Amino acid sequence: MGVWLFRLPGVYRPQPDTWLLARAVRRVGMSRGARVLDVGTGTGALALVAAENGAGEITAIETFSPAAWSARVNVALRRVPVRVLQVDVASYRPDRPYDLVMANPPYVPSRSTVPSSRRAVAWDAGPDGRSLVDLLCDQARSLLAPSGSLLMVHSAVCGVERTLERLRAARLKAAVVARRTVPFGPVMRSRAAELEAKGLIRPGQLAEELVVVRADRVDGT
Repeated sequence: MGVWLFRLPGVYRPQPDTWLLARAVRRVGMSRGARVLDVGTGTGALALVAAENGAGEITAIETFSPAAWSARVNVALRRVPVRVLQVDVASYRPDRPYDLVMANPPYVPSRSTVPSSRRAVAWDAGPDGRSLVDLLCDQARSLLAPSGSLLMVHSAVCGVERTLERLRAARLKAAVVARRTVPFGPVMRSRAAELEAKGLIRPGQLAEELVVVRADRVDGT
């Protein structure tokens, strides 16, 4: 999928995980005027997809300042009413819950719980790659309106079943709704030996499966 997006230096360029999630957003069938949250918006690509598909009120949150400014430029150029906030999802407290939450969190396993650089905040996710994935699983219910849905993309390297189990433990209905196998990108290639030593990938593995997990709040309360 090719689309031009303004991007300041150091901002994560939309990758196959972005576009896999975008396709899932298009298929979710959101109601006209839906209230949507885009977590870790980056360039704002997914917020724009939500707007194209009928969302009425869109909030995009991002911790990395150059990314937040890139998203603001992109939504302004397209005259899309997206509110971009520079805030961490852990401390974000919306005034009302959302019909749809979209998330492409960092999920690459790293040596430390602290990102290795300012740019690495887009991919470094702690020793097992789950620092933000687990946080979103735990917070999803509080972010969702009754009958609301979460769509989150991540690599199978950080554990698909762990995500499903954690979401279900939070009383959400969860399932994988999209998959795609892609070659390792530069960061994963550079860490392949370390990931293999941890048992997170197979010997000689050069590709990863991306998954989109959907979680629905179905209890109506």
